Formats: sequence, C-alpha cells, structure tokens
Amino acid sequence: MLTDAIAIAVLPAEDLQRARRFYTEVLGLKAKDSGIEGHVLFEAGKGTQILIYERARTKAEHTTLEFVVEDLESVVTALTTKGVKFENYDFENLKTNELGIAQMGDRKSAWFIDPEGNIVSIST
Repeated sequence: MLTDAIAIAVLPAEDLQRARRFYTEVLGLKAKDSGIEGHVLFEAGKGTQILIYERARTKAEHTTLEFVVEDLESVVTALTTKGVKFENYDFENLKTNELGIAQMGDRKSAWFIDPEGNIVSIST
C-alpha cells in the first residue's frame, strides 16, 4: 500500500527562523517554500525532504530524524567545527567514542540535538 510512497520527516520548531538558519547554514540543506504559512521545507539527499513547522516546544526523548551518510567520521568532524555538539552515551548496549560515534554491529551512529530540541542522528 505505501511501498512506493515518498516519506517526509516532519519536525516542530519553536523558532522557525532559528531552525531555518541551522538547517541551511550549519547542516547545508536547501530551504524551499512549502506553500504553507509557518512551515519550511528542506531538500535532503535522493529526493527526501524535511518539513519543519512552527509550534510550541515539544519534548521527544528519541531520535526524530536520521541522515544516512557514507563517511560518518568526516561528517561528524565537519559539523563539530561548525559548532554542533554531539551527544555522549555510556549505556550498557550503547557507548559513544570521543567523537560521539557509537558502533552498533555493522552500523555507526552519532546524535546531536538541534536548536529546537529535536534529536537528530547521522548514521552509516
């Protein structure tokens, strides 16, 4: 039924202009007019999109958005130089290294919190 449907991540932002600046200037995404007041659409890789809308701050204690990349270490390093602070985890089944990267079987992931409080993951 939804096998061929396009999926778009939808995130809240307390301050839409702050979110726009972060997602364009820090993460390097291209903003597009969403056609809906109080919303901004960002283009990501391979035709995927992220829709961010303005509303009061919410509290999600889980990953709300994930970017999949080929070279996680270089992306983490580049974002760190732009001021992104990666989370450090030290749980029984999840530990991050000095860069904030966790090895989970064949996958690696790193997490940061965007200015709006959304937990974002970058993974391989």
